[in-house]
Amino acid sequence: MISFPKDFLWGSATSAYQIEGAWQKAGKGPSIWDAFCQVPGRVANNEHGERACDHYHRIREDVALMKQMGLKAYRFSIAWPRILPDGTTKKINEAGLQFYSDLIDELIAQDIEPWVTLYHWDLPLALQVEEDGWLRKSIADRFADYARVCFDRFGDRVKNWITINEAWVIAILGYGQGVFAPGRVSNAEPYLVGHHLLLAHARAVEVYRKEFQAEQGGRIGITNNCDWREPATDNPADHEAAQRALEFFLGWFADPLYFGHYPQCMVDRLGDRLPQFSPEESELVKGSSDFFGLNHYTTTLASDEPGRVVPGEAHNNAGIAEDQGVRLHLDPSWTTTEMDWAIVPWGCRKLLEWISERYDQPDIYITENGGAFPDQLVDGRVDDQDRLGYLKTYLAACREAIDNGVKLRGYFVWSLMDNFEWAAGYDKRFGIHYVDFETLERIPKASALWYGEMVKNEGSFTV
Repeated sequence: MISFPKDFLWGSATSAYQIEGAWQKAGKGPSIWDAFCQVPGRVANNEHGERACDHYHRIREDVALMKQMGLKAYRFSIAWPRILPDGTTKKINEAGLQFYSDLIDELIAQDIEPWVTLYHWDLPLALQVEEDGWLRKSIADRFADYARVCFDRFGDRVKNWITINEAWVIAILGYGQGVFAPGRVSNAEPYLVGHHLLLAHARAVEVYRKEFQAEQGGRIGITNNCDWREPATDNPADHEAAQRALEFFLGWFADPLYFGHYPQCMVDRLGDRLPQFSPEESELVKGSSDFFGLNHYTTTLASDEPGRVVPGEAHNNAGIAEDQGVRLHLDPSWTTTEMDWAIVPWGCRKLLEWISERYDQPDIYITENGGAFPDQLVDGRVDDQDRLGYLKTYLAACREAIDNGVKLRGYFVWSLMDNFEWAAGYDKRFGIHYVDFETLERIPKASALWYGEMVKNEGSFTV
């Protein structure tokens, strides 16, 4: 029998663009994802989030799903352009504010703690077109202004804030590989974007701490994503490569939060392509997270591959991988999900322990973890035993990490329901609730039923 601490926080998570729909409803402005989805070939089957799961019109139905499961917390994101249509405070959309206020009230009425993410990739299109989005340093002030509106309107009820979701994805997939909005390809821009994301996070935290935190009594942090990198062999070069890969992935965004600067390997290998913090900026960023938010899904093997790295030289896009001097690959014996992500529970434990050791035992919350599987609706049921096995083994690994001294405080399964999976469209199902995208009916999968029972049993289960 595996059991978790009595005060462990159990929740589920979603994001605005993936479930809300109502893309032009009641004064909402367009986002970069609204635009990206309009370009043929950018998203599987040319799908989009214009309706998605229609969560905008189904708040009570969806909160009832959480209540039925006994969830203690729900992590969702606010769509910046639903609040500020052009990304600035020139016009504040009261209808958008009311939507989120109603959602928060419904959660609290059902005794579910709201965890609010301010930015989950849907930048107001006006800021991208008119101000170059995350490429310009002024975005930090724009984000702080937006955050202030949210803290002011919702902070009386919201006590857990996450500024930015997965800065690595925004920088690498959005500005490096071009497979996510805004679709730019570069091996220089990702590092500039990453720098501005950190400054935006820090500015929003500064606003919260100076103007709201003392009175409202909440917490604020950031969520970063990371896969575990396991050395492919016992060769010291592969061990160094795995460490380097972790620093280029998670250290890129976590080191500044805890140390005030980037990992030395990034400084050495990137040269002028890696912006540096001024002393004032370093002070602003350092210590700017009240907890360590982590999204984790998979593990890869890492082999040393020196490649061609010239500090400061922006060669071609392959340089994003070359920058690290690491080749990533899978053990052929590993089982994979529909995303071709390997299922390696011990990688989760090792990553949690790496974070705990490197950053002096912070309070960690796994804000996303889950898998996409080929779910089938048969006779009104979805018996997703593969997802159930994934969750059980990853949670068992989390318990091992706690036993080894990691201060893991909570877990949010991704995702509450099947949704728009970004460039993969609706083809990949991560939800613990099945969504019929024609009728929009929600059906609890076997994983939802199990997870709910586990939560009601205070985190006790057998693998």
